[in-house]
Amino acid sequence: MRRLSKYNYRCSHACDGSQALLMARKLRPNIVLLDMKLVDESGLNLIKPLRSLLPEAQILLLTGFASIATAVDAIKLGADDYLAKPVDTKTLLAAVEKNTKSTTYEADNSVDDITLSTEQVEWQHIQQVLKFNNGNISATARQLSMHRRTLQRKLQKRPKV
Repeated sequence: MRRLSKYNYRCSHACDGSQALLMARKLRPNIVLLDMKLVDESGLNLIKPLRSLLPEAQILLLTGFASIATAVDAIKLGADDYLAKPVDTKTLLAAVEKNTKSTTYEADNSVDDITLSTEQVEWQHIQQVLKFNNGNISATARQLSMHRRTLQRKLQKRPKV
């Protein structure tokens, strides 16, 4: 939020899902930055209600545990973009400044036609195992039979979709 405030965006912050919906009704924002992991629920659960309240708003989902499966889910639910944290200022601004929704919906129609590379399939599998282990890197590395540092390097190199 601080990064966007520096570029003259007015920003507000909600602590949980119910507060986010109340603020959306009251403030009617043009852009919603939604974290996947909220205090009380998944950000994925808020996409449809936010889309109903704010049909013209951009909804951007941010997550620290990015995977192809959650990206596809987010887009199918109505998110306009999906960003893996940590996200740099340039990437965040580029996503926020997209104001044509037509390209998003065209991309949404072709989601089922995506052919995954081996790197993307590996990334998706790692994300599923990581989720199963509740984000525990060491347990995930053991289950995948790889060194913890190797897993950390793979997690830092998210393949392009």
